[in-house]
Order: sequence, then structure tokens, then C-alpha cells
Amino acid sequence: MTGTERRDKIIERIRSSKTPVSGSALAECCEVSRQVIVQDIALIRAAGYDIISTHRGYILNAPHTVNRTFKVRHTDERMEEELCSIVDLGGCVVNVIVNHRVYGRMKAELGIRSRRNVMEFLQGIQSGKSSPLKNITSDYHYHMVEADCEKTLDMIEETLREKEFLVETRG
Repeated sequence: MTGTERRDKIIERIRSSKTPVSGSALAECCEVSRQVIVQDIALIRAAGYDIISTHRGYILNAPHTVNRTFKVRHTDERMEEELCSIVDLGGCVVNVIVNHRVYGRMKAELGIRSRRNVMEFLQGIQSGKSSPLKNITSDYHYHMVEADCEKTLDMIEETLREKEFLVETRG
């Protein structure tokens, strides 16, 4: 794991935790010393993240965000277009959810917030490590998308509709 990958993992671990994450826990999960974590936290702060140290561990002072869940459908060939449409407008694809008729609800955390993340995700799929969850539900799936404001989510929704990814639900 490179230093950049480790710092991305640290940010994601702190961001996804509901409680402070200790330096020891981060060191163990990244298989490095606590001192390396302290140095990484300094670099993460220098990159603009507001990481707060408490006596119980690190927390991320994240800006306020809103989220919306979209029901979408597309082929494997259009997966990149769908994900880039979301991140290019400032959204983060938090997860993917499918409702399987036998196994029930299945969810996977994604955290895709940039084109780089999209490419890394697609490389993982294309390497044969796994296949998209949508493939077990005739391409139907849900994405929880996070953004800075409702206006951004509205733009994402409209783009998904225009590109015919959005599945209109009766309500």
C-alpha cells in the first residue's frame, strides 16, 4: 500500500466512524506504526482536511452534507458514464444497494467521489475480482448520493434522468 492509498484509507476510516478512531486502531488497520499514523495525520491536515485530535482518537470535522437515494438501471458498458455523471456534478456515490428476491437487501459501501475513484472501482471490476451487484437484479440498483446541498442533488437527478439512468418510481 502506498502512502497516498494509506492516507485515503485513514480518511475513509475516520469519516465512516461514528466514534473517534484511535491512532492505534488506524496503525493496526494500515499495518504501520502509530508514529507513521501521526505523520500521515499531519499530511492529511496539510491537504485541507479538518482532522481533530481528541483524547479518544481522531474525528473528521466534515462539512454539512445532504443525501438522496436514486433508483437506477444501466448496462455494464454505461457504468463509467453513470458514475462520472454523479461525481462531475459534485456528488459522492456513497453506496450501491440491490434488493435480491432470495437474498434480500444487499449493500456495499463505495465512497466514489472523483473520477480517480471511478477508475479505481472500474479497474477492480474489470480485473475479475468481482462483478457489479446490479448484475444479479437485471441491472436495477440504488445509489445513495451525498452532496453539499439539495440543488446539487437536483442537478444530479436531472442528469440521471436525461441520460436515462434514473428509474422513475411511482409514489
